[in-house]
Amino acid sequence: MSDRRERLLDAAISVLGERGMRGLTHRAVDAAARLPAGSASNHFRTREALLDAVVERFAARERAGWDDIAARICPTTPQELAQALTAFAQDATGPRRTLTLARYAILVEAGNQPSLRAQLTETGARVNAWFTNWLRAAGSTDPGRDAPIIMNHWTGVVLHQLANPDPAFDPSAQISALVTSVVGSNPVEAST
Repeated sequence: MSDRRERLLDAAISVLGERGMRGLTHRAVDAAARLPAGSASNHFRTREALLDAVVERFAARERAGWDDIAARICPTTPQELAQALTAFAQDATGPRRTLTLARYAILVEAGNQPSLRAQLTETGARVNAWFTNWLRAAGSTDPGRDAPIIMNHWTGVVLHQLANPDPAFDPSAQISALVTSVVGSNPVEAST
């Protein structure tokens, strides 16, 4: 990806996270990127093309955040998985707040745009597959069941913190209780 294109996409993510979907215009992206007028439209002819590229870019940036946390924590137990999810929630609502707000803006927009929904489904499938592997490593015997339960709760915790910021935000107790309960509730396979 060219530096200019990457700069425009990062600026678009900032615009989305700071101003919402209505604020996302080619002109706003140019200004946020501090590039000449017309730069964004030269790379992304339509708003849809810009959104498509933004989805790929924010998915890559979120994945990098997950990878960084996973490298530091390497979850192999339910408790370690809860620690990783807590760290990611704090990162998503702190240093990566704008990125997370952009993701939620795009998720809402996907409710009205089937093509965007399809792209989110595709990028989400990659994240789901990756999270499923984390669940297996942490001891889940039914990651297909456990992943949506845990991630939907995590999403709600993050959304609540974004909407009603609490300076003392620490979701560790509830995330730990949920992960331990869900992963711990998997039936133990009978040995033969």
